[in-house]
Amino acid sequence: MVGRQLGFGGTLLATLFFCASLTPSLLPRTWLYQGLMGGITALLGYALGAVAGAGCRALLRGRVPEFRWRRQAWQIMLTGGAILTAAALWYSYDWQRDLRSLMGMDPAISWFPPVILAVTVAFFTVFLLLARMVRLGVRTLVAWLDLFVPPYVGQVVGVLVVALLVAVLANDVLFSGFVTTISDVSSVANSGTRPDVRRPTSAALSGGPGSLVSWESLGREGRTFTGTATTPARLTAFSGGGAVQPIRVYIGLDATSSPRDQAALAVRELERTGAFERPVLAVLGTTGTGWVDQGIADTLEYMYNGDSAMVAMQYSYLPSWVSFLVDRGKAARAGAALFEAVRARWAALPAGARPKLVISGESLGSFELEHAFRDLGDLAARTDGALFVGPPNANPIWRALTVGRDPGSPLWRPVYDSGRTVRFAQRPADLWRPPGPWPPPRVVYLQNASDPVVWWSPALVYHRPGWLEPPRAPGVNPQMNWFPLVTFWQVLVDMIAARSVPPGHGHRYGPIIVNSWAAVAAPPGWTEADTTRLRTHIDAS
Repeated sequence: MVGRQLGFGGTLLATLFFCASLTPSLLPRTWLYQGLMGGITALLGYALGAVAGAGCRALLRGRVPEFRWRRQAWQIMLTGGAILTAAALWYSYDWQRDLRSLMGMDPAISWFPPVILAVTVAFFTVFLLLARMVRLGVRTLVAWLDLFVPPYVGQVVGVLVVALLVAVLANDVLFSGFVTTISDVSSVANSGTRPDVRRPTSAALSGGPGSLVSWESLGREGRTFTGTATTPARLTAFSGGGAVQPIRVYIGLDATSSPRDQAALAVRELERTGAFERPVLAVLGTTGTGWVDQGIADTLEYMYNGDSAMVAMQYSYLPSWVSFLVDRGKAARAGAALFEAVRARWAALPAGARPKLVISGESLGSFELEHAFRDLGDLAARTDGALFVGPPNANPIWRALTVGRDPGSPLWRPVYDSGRTVRFAQRPADLWRPPGPWPPPRVVYLQNASDPVVWWSPALVYHRPGWLEPPRAPGVNPQMNWFPLVTFWQVLVDMIAARSVPPGHGHRYGPIIVNSWAAVAAPPGWTEADTTRLRTHIDAS
């Protein structure tokens, strides 16, 4: 049972799925990732083929004679499969080189087709044996139950019992154990500090003198955020003079017991530092580990010559992809709690004495802050602008805007309501398309056409995505195709390498953040020449 030969339908689909996995996707990948992904997709293909084959046999049993040409069919299928596999492995090297060239990367790579095939076969074999052991367990249990109950009852009960055991093992043992292990490792990492980060000596920074939160409570990413704030000396070197110390407030996960208490503490820390007296106050979203994109923070500080304030709050110390699976609700509650607390204090100020209130977040940080608002209208009514970078496909407002985009605008660069409030961009020129009016408050979504964080969705399993329909965005390989199940895993694997590509591709956004902040929250007197100079400075640093 466990070691019996492979089925015809399963082998056929496993081969086709493996070959499809070798085709290009959004981003280049290594030979090792290709081998692992090939094993997963081949296993999925085998499962589908085996189920389809079993269904056909059940439907046709006794109705048609035994197929005489079974051996010849196997020979044809194996020969054709070997030729197709060899061709796909051969072309996969060129596909990966072309994809790297498309992104301005060195096309010379290590790519070992025989090793890719070996990794795929090894991975496929291990998991197929596990699946067959489960099936053997089902049949053994059913045979034992048949001694006591009618056969159909034994079959139903046996399948349900084994399915329950597998589900409990997968969820409560393997997945929970994995999350616990990741949590333990991340907790240790959260207690560390980057070698180049030092405790602030300014009272304007959380963790510094007089701070309501200790340096230790900030966590690794919080210490990085406040410990690397742009200094007045660096700001003066860029602006020529008049720089002040920027305010950065951060509340770590260990500071207090709940998001509401963290948010209340953040407001008190903002009051202590005088943040509500600055011209601009930014509420920033964080990723799973508590990370804040320094490009988002630094740019705003350079634009205002340090006369700015920003606040962020940690809700987890798990890696973003794990946090996305298990902590999305926590992220949403943290974002809503922080923004509501800050805005309530901001609204209590005299109308003429309020700072410009803006929000920004990258990746899961954008997901976090979107949940503070019902829709785009609510966001525009309660902020002075927003900048979201690389939003995940699960972002509710982003999804509503892309679904409701103006007719004729592509999914990868949607236009909503003629661009009157929100615009989507990959390049600076995109910010000013369409050319109609764009009054404040302005909302910007930065989304690269090849960013798997933006485009990965469970729907890729069964539905061809709109971003693969013509016309395709610049930067998406014209040879990329959609295959059921396969593309789902390709784009999922792409997320592993999403930041290993040049800016403007994948999940790298770089200096366009400067152009976007200039469009959303430029200080009085800011010019296009200032944007160009700051973009050059940020790009160089």
